[in-house]
Amino acid sequence: MNQVARKSSSANMAVAPIRIVVADDHPVVRFGVKNMLMNEPGIEVVGEAEDGDVAITQTLELEPDILLLDLQMPRLPGLEAMRAIMSRSPRVKIILLTGTISTQQIIEALQIGARGIILKDSVAGDLSSALRAVLSGDYWIGGERVVNLLRALRELMEKAAAVPERKTYGLTPRELEVVTCIVEGCSNKDIAKQFTISEETVKRHLSNVFDKTGVSTRLELALFAIAHKLVVLEN
Repeated sequence: MNQVARKSSSANMAVAPIRIVVADDHPVVRFGVKNMLMNEPGIEVVGEAEDGDVAITQTLELEPDILLLDLQMPRLPGLEAMRAIMSRSPRVKIILLTGTISTQQIIEALQIGARGIILKDSVAGDLSSALRAVLSGDYWIGGERVVNLLRALRELMEKAAAVPERKTYGLTPRELEVVTCIVEGCSNKDIAKQFTISEETVKRHLSNVFDKTGVSTRLELALFAIAHKLVVLEN
């Protein structure tokens, strides 16, 4: 009877779904990722988060097997959220979702504890393979499975040293575009119209930019951007 019970328990464990939390500030991205995961057998999306703080709360409360985490999130950036999660729940496997990422950010993410990085423009082709790689104990970097993390880190560090990257102070591509508009003297309304976003979103971008650069006014930001070559001025 005990053997039967053990076999039954083992069977239940074998079919237990992989529990995933999806964290991204764009509802369309969350919806798309969840739809893709619905086609994966044995996968269950148990939670979702729209910012870094909620991602931490959801992960600690739900204890998923995998957290799909956007690198650029409001309230708390992905790397900071991941650092908080790994210090309190190191069992969860984190895969970063991002539109763009620097070599230095990849290195930092892996050192904190990320198990994979997926670019959003290739998520449809990479998500399934990345999940399989991470669930099997490997890593997913640069669109391929990585078994030897130390070798991958060494290669990334050599690449970063060989090609120094322009310092952007952690600004996202959109935030850099906003900075360029500020240098050109655009108002929040002008910026919102140019990028087809709300003025509230522009204010949020500016708040993030101020935090990252340490300035507090638009004039200071413009001077900072010019001094640190964050924008390319036309002659």
